[in-house]
Amino acid sequence: MINFTKGLIVSCQAPVDSPLHHPMVIAAMAEAAVNQGAVGVRIDTPAHISAVRERVKVPIIGLWKQVIPGSDVYITPQYHHAVAVAEAGADIIAIDSTLRSRPGDETFGEIIARIHGDLGKLVMADVDTMEAAIAAAEAGADMIGTTLFGYTGETKHLTPPGWDLLSQMVANLQVPSICEGGVATPEMARKALDLGAAAVVVGTAITGIDLLVQGYQRAIGF
Repeated sequence: MINFTKGLIVSCQAPVDSPLHHPMVIAAMAEAAVNQGAVGVRIDTPAHISAVRERVKVPIIGLWKQVIPGSDVYITPQYHHAVAVAEAGADIIAIDSTLRSRPGDETFGEIIARIHGDLGKLVMADVDTMEAAIAAAEAGADMIGTTLFGYTGETKHLTPPGWDLLSQMVANLQVPSICEGGVATPEMARKALDLGAAAVVVGTAITGIDLLVQGYQRAIGF
């Protein structure tokens, strides 16, 4: 098991239409984060993961966002996506572990088992509710994140961070709980760790130049 020592994991991602959406740019972001003490990075798409692997030695949480018609599941939705993430150099594979139907005939339990057995990688389960977190733990997930709280049909009326969900996970699960989603300030990151998170993932607030500039532009009237 990888021990993140209650540290900061930086999610280095960019919209596909952004100039930042380039393997070398993402790799530079990741290296900069690690140079300043990040204990891990979270990276989307195999090409970006591979570029980051060449630049950092800390654990990489890898995923592959894929929009598949007829399914709301998009974070590493199928096993073959997990294979590509593993081959690119990820240490941990993040998968959507909500209770929503997956594309194809696979269940997240089957995908977790194959990631462990065939790929020899750890699994981070991205969930939205406590029910999903319990199911993910029972299916064998190595760590569980609040990643999708506020981003599913069941939770879209709620605003991340999912503090209550995190507290429930810490109190009731035997696997590490990771706080991810909506962590916008250093103080919020500290709160996540104080609530018992094994680590906290911060993305947009550190690396989301596109969204941050959009927010400033809206605020000043452009």
